[in-house]
Amino acid sequence: MRQRAARDQQRLDSGAVSSPKDLENLQREITSLAKRQGDLEEIVLEVMERRESAQERVAELTERVSAVQAKVDDATGRRDAAQAELDGEAASVAKERELVAGSVPADLMKLYEKLREQQGGVGAARLYQRKCEGCHIELNITELNEVRAAAADAVVRCENCRRILVRTSESGL
Repeated sequence: MRQRAARDQQRLDSGAVSSPKDLENLQREITSLAKRQGDLEEIVLEVMERRESAQERVAELTERVSAVQAKVDDATGRRDAAQAELDGEAASVAKERELVAGSVPADLMKLYEKLREQQGGVGAARLYQRKCEGCHIELNITELNEVRAAAADAVVRCENCRRILVRTSESGL
């Protein structure tokens, strides 16, 4: 468009066009081209402003994505560390359980495993302040007297949930 306007201006300045009608048409075309060029320059400026705004938004969003990714990475690291800690604890507890299970008579261990399967993973419960901590029901006086009368090495079970009752010095018996 600039080249065409320059060429038309050069024709006008050179005097090659002698007809007044052609001169008038040429001047109108040069004016029209100048207006069109101004309009296009405004559009280009607007597009450049929008582009700059979009680039700023992209930079902002990229920064936010980086911040979120850093948080995700941090949370993933903490999760993995906690998982490793839990795995270590589980291995330690499993070893401890093996040691204790080895000292328990086979028939008692079989009963415990059977109860554990039936009771959702808990085959034995502590007797604490006259209450079975497996079913959380307080034993009546008759049941407590039976527990008190039982030998120290006898297997005592809760009458309500049938779990093995673990008697401790805190049981109050």
